[in-house]
Amino acid sequence: MAFESLSDKLQNVFKNLRGKGRLTEADVKAALREVKMALLEADVSFKVVKQFINSVQERAVGEDVLGSLTPGQMVVKIVHEELIALMGSETTEIALKPSSEITVILMEGLQGAGKTTTAAKIAGKLKAKGRRPLLVACDVYRPAAVEQLKINGERQGVPVFSIDGSKSPVDIARAAMEHAGKNGFNVVILDTAGRLHIDEDMMQELKDIRAAVEVDQSILVVDAMTGQDAVNVAESFAEKAGIDGVILTKLDGDTRGGAALSIKAVTGKPILYVGMGEKLSDLEQFYPDRMASRILGMGDILSLIEKAEQEVDEAKAREMSQKLRKAEFDFNDFLDQMRQIKKMGGMNSILGMMPGIPQMKGNMDVDESAMDRVEAIILSMTKEERANPAILNPSRKQRIAKGAGVNISEVNRIVKQFDQMKKMMKQLPGMMGGKKRRGGMFGGLGGMFGKLPF
Repeated sequence: MAFESLSDKLQNVFKNLRGKGRLTEADVKAALREVKMALLEADVSFKVVKQFINSVQERAVGEDVLGSLTPGQMVVKIVHEELIALMGSETTEIALKPSSEITVILMEGLQGAGKTTTAAKIAGKLKAKGRRPLLVACDVYRPAAVEQLKINGERQGVPVFSIDGSKSPVDIARAAMEHAGKNGFNVVILDTAGRLHIDEDMMQELKDIRAAVEVDQSILVVDAMTGQDAVNVAESFAEKAGIDGVILTKLDGDTRGGAALSIKAVTGKPILYVGMGEKLSDLEQFYPDRMASRILGMGDILSLIEKAEQEVDEAKAREMSQKLRKAEFDFNDFLDQMRQIKKMGGMNSILGMMPGIPQMKGNMDVDESAMDRVEAIILSMTKEERANPAILNPSRKQRIAKGAGVNISEVNRIVKQFDQMKKMMKQLPGMMGGKKRRGGMFGGLGGMFGKLPF
């Protein structure tokens, strides 16, 4: 996950600071040297790191901090605030005109950054907000680019405009605007061509499109996996083509995260969204304060709640809460819980947003593939077996193991732990937090998954 290495290193630095009763100026400077190295290793721009460390040090060596009763906590607070400032302080939305007018969004970026998929993700988000978006296929060079946009548009329920055989992105953009005006679309998203590197032809094409249609928002899509190169790309586009905001893709991958910490400072343009997966729903609003909290291991409970509200069926959650309190749940309920967790990005994603958990993640990492095996075991059961696990005798378990492609010992372990969990629920009726709490998804996490081998 992005920032994992950086987060680990920063948390170790601050753990040492908190362990000291009093701090000297030398203590703070030594800690900030480690912070500096951690940021540079995360591929944050050297110039940005230097400015950041100077700002933190100027505040952290003051008398108010060193003389306070909790100087270590004060330093962490300052670093948190400076990280937020570095990434933009405020959350920035895509600027849209009134719904009676057409907003034109121009998608820019290099080939392979995920621009076409991101265009469809944005269209889906705007549609969910009541807008009528139209995706426009202006990439006439990359094989299958138009088809990819059509497939993603269909999945999002958003129409795609294209002109078969046309090699002129400018003509396509003009025709799309006319089509949008006649058919009541109020957002036009132009998916332009990318290149393997920045060149004059690409920049000229973007300028030609802008000359042909009035573009309201130019959004650059960059691949966070490319580290410092992502910042260099953003800087070049900002200078040569002009951008209003940035979307970082693949932030869920094996990336050091430096791009997210550098782009705003280098380009002056805000990060609007971050791509956290390949699904068309995996596009998150970028909140600088929440990202800073994640980096420092403070969790991100607000994003976790929002994910739950989007993905969890409220009626099912209430029903599950009641079953958990009465210990009446079965393998069907368990399967529902697992699928809801997958919708939210998986257990590791959820744990990473929970306060206090990131610091313990060495002992908390969840084997997501083990969840797949458990799902395969449950799906190999009959409806009757899922609803009444008590009937699972050795011959049934043998058949289930064969159907799931696992050893029978795994089936025995899952069934045994499921039984233990039910007994625990009966003994601890108040463990879900009382009747007034919302159970279901989060009520079930501790009980349902705390006892299973993920």
